Amino acid sequence: SGAQQSVTVPNPVAGASPDLLPHFQLEPEDVYIVKNKVVTLACRATPATQIYFKCNGEWVHQGDHVTQRSTDRGTGLPVMEVRIEVTRQQVEKIFGLEEYWCQCVAWSSSGTTKSQKAFVRIAYLRKNFEQEPTAREVSIEQGIVLPCRPPEGIPPAEVEWLRNEELVDPALDANVYVTPEHSLVLRQARLADTANYTCVAKNIVARRRSASAAIIVYVNGGWSTWTQWSGCSTSCGRGWQKRSRTCTNPTPLNGGAFCEGQNMQKTACTTLCPVDGAWSEWSKWSVCGAECTHWRSRECSEPAPRNGGQECHGPELDTRNCTSELCSHATPGAEDVALYVGLVAVAVCLVLLLLVGVLVYCRKKGGLDADVADSSILTAGFQPVSIKPSKADNPSLLTIQPDLSTTTMTYQGSLCPRQDGPAKLQLPNGHLLSPLGAGRHTLHHSSPAAEGADFVARLSTQSYFRSLPRGTTNMAYGTFNFLGGRLMIPNTGISLLIPPDAIPRGKIYEVYLTLHKQEEVRLPLAGCQTLLSPIVSCGPPGVLLTRPAILAMGHCVEASAEHWSIRLKKQSCEGTWEDVLQLGAEPCTELYYCQLEAQACYVFTEQLGRFALVGESLSMAASKRLKLVLFAPAACPSLEYNIRVYCLSDTQDVLKEVIQLEKQLGGQLIGAPRVLHFKDSYHNLRLSIHDMPSSLWKSKLLASYQEIPFYHIWSGLQPFLHCTFTLERLSPSTCELACKIWVWQVEGDGQSFTVNFNIAKDMRFSDWLVPDSEVGPPALVGPSAFKIPFLIRQKIISSLDPPGTRGADWRTLAQKLNLDSHLSFFASKPSPTAMILNLWEARHFPNGNLSQLAAAVAEVGKQDSALFSEAEC
Repeated sequence: SGAQQSVTVPNPVAGASPDLLPHFQLEPEDVYIVKNKVVTLACRATPATQIYFKCNGEWVHQGDHVTQRSTDRGTGLPVMEVRIEVTRQQVEKIFGLEEYWCQCVAWSSSGTTKSQKAFVRIAYLRKNFEQEPTAREVSIEQGIVLPCRPPEGIPPAEVEWLRNEELVDPALDANVYVTPEHSLVLRQARLADTANYTCVAKNIVARRRSASAAIIVYVNGGWSTWTQWSGCSTSCGRGWQKRSRTCTNPTPLNGGAFCEGQNMQKTACTTLCPVDGAWSEWSKWSVCGAECTHWRSRECSEPAPRNGGQECHGPELDTRNCTSELCSHATPGAEDVALYVGLVAVAVCLVLLLLVGVLVYCRKKGGLDADVADSSILTAGFQPVSIKPSKADNPSLLTIQPDLSTTTMTYQGSLCPRQDGPAKLQLPNGHLLSPLGAGRHTLHHSSPAAEGADFVARLSTQSYFRSLPRGTTNMAYGTFNFLGGRLMIPNTGISLLIPPDAIPRGKIYEVYLTLHKQEEVRLPLAGCQTLLSPIVSCGPPGVLLTRPAILAMGHCVEASAEHWSIRLKKQSCEGTWEDVLQLGAEPCTELYYCQLEAQACYVFTEQLGRFALVGESLSMAASKRLKLVLFAPAACPSLEYNIRVYCLSDTQDVLKEVIQLEKQLGGQLIGAPRVLHFKDSYHNLRLSIHDMPSSLWKSKLLASYQEIPFYHIWSGLQPFLHCTFTLERLSPSTCELACKIWVWQVEGDGQSFTVNFNIAKDMRFSDWLVPDSEVGPPALVGPSAFKIPFLIRQKIISSLDPPGTRGADWRTLAQKLNLDSHLSFFASKPSPTAMILNLWEARHFPNGNLSQLAAAVAEVGKQDSALFSEAEC
């Protein structure tokens, strides 16, 4: 600006020292012009004979420089300082072409030196925000993201957040942080977070405020527990009794939903009415006695007092004098003779009745099979030879009297279930296993278990039924005797094996197996504890077995002794959860034992009840297996399209329940589930969507990712955690979607899902991916529940239980089946071989390889003898 001045630059003197070149003690710096105020640029150099400013390639007029000369006291060299002023008009002339800059050029006798460029910019801050936060209502503990994109400005605006006009400082509140994009994130909404939030943008020019966004954190109401039933409304006859609950657990706050359902229940009741007693008619007068008196009696029996009614008032016996002509004095001898004759007649009658009873008993006993030694043996599908009815009111039935009709069945031959082809167990007939003799075996057959409704109806009369789920979807049940059986809940990996002789002979038990939803049972967790398995009940509770049953259920733990402390918990009759076993430690009781494998655990228990596997991490390296599953609607009638990502515990029962839920919602599985190892690192799980064609789709998610809080996943008590990605088609004709969904734990490894499908064509319900279907009905009774035939099993047990001369006993069998780590547990039982075979049945049913088991048994025998010839059962 101003007049251009030509400046003659002298040539450097040859051989001049570089120390005589000017160097800058002060260089011009970048400045901003605020409104119409001028800015000053300054520079200072030594040694310098001349200094001039050059702005945007043109020399500034000499008259616009303010020059000040001095001498450096330390070196004695001349110092020169100049200043210029730059106005807004000068900058605006250049604006749009390039940025306005100025530079100092200093001369000395040795040459010139240029300073750095200083840019002069016009500062401003526009009024309107590019994006402002919006009001929201969120549930407690839900994450909140408040976006804010400040107005355009130079220099760029700094952003801060106000909560009710007070500054939000993330350094003081770990629940709050501000993203690099200036969004305010509340990790878990609290009641105290209900407030008005304002985004403030400021720079050197101005300070702008966004519109305030009201955030309301609400709490949905929850029911308290039911009160006890009130007394019957009537003291006699039919009436009503009621119980109530309140919506106070928790109480709905800030517009949260009120509890759904009734707050009061009524049921009919009947109170037995008290009946006062009344006298019967008097009997006839007795014969006049020797004392010249006779008597008569009556009873309080018409009606007898009951239900708290009053007894009859008055005497039971009435006597009076008979001294008139009716009074006669009989001789003592004649009276005694009559008495003796009466006693003899009574004795003869009793003897005759006894003889008749003995004859009838012998006739009945003679009609029964002489081999019948037990009222309950096998309950399998054998063909009967003779059938005779047994007593319907068997006094040996257990607590729940089953609604059964039982028959005794006689079977001729060996006890082998019908097997086909290679599934038959072949064993050598050598001296290790003595041959079986053919004979007659008496079996007891129970009718099939009652239908689900009848079974549940009978259970409803028991006190423990209140804690069981209503319905039979996740329940298996059956009637068992000493030959045992198996219960399975299909597609959940949950089963209960009742081995032979677990139920006392002569007893019949009705047994159930139930899978609980987490919301049905309160399992308290403390500290770093986490639920690792489903919560399973088998009962009736409190029943003691003579042999351990084996409960099999899945788990989601990455087992490692140094990272986990795993405990088996059982709920007591009072409802409290107790630790009954710590895995890896010496068991404190012989009632329970647990074998933990990669995907499942097998619980040996002699007492039925409710069980769960709970773990506590010992280090940050402990991890759980999560199963990540994607679902989307099978049809897309609108422009919006939702993709749901579930983060489940890696057990079959949870996946089964999610698939059933999505079928009701009309969801379709996308791809195969993935496994993610979720570590105890206190970091949340993040989910984001990428690589989506922006010309066809756009995401309606305001933030760049979603998060599921760490504790919600780690506790294992919330089974259906998921995030929804809402997408919008830009055209109704768009049917193809290709994108990637990333799932990762903060500061951890992740998984990506490649989503690529055609909405109109590729979504078919035939593509459902479900757990491997389990073969067989939910209840198997008797030999059909086991792969090993009954008598072959008894033969193996009797041969391997005694110690072998060369180690040919149950210890060698356990080693060959890779079960030698449980020798101390097997040795504590009356029959170690039976425990090994029971565990083999629990692990390998229904697809176990009997040939391998037969080979292992044969190997035990070969240690003590030559090869045996194999013979089928």
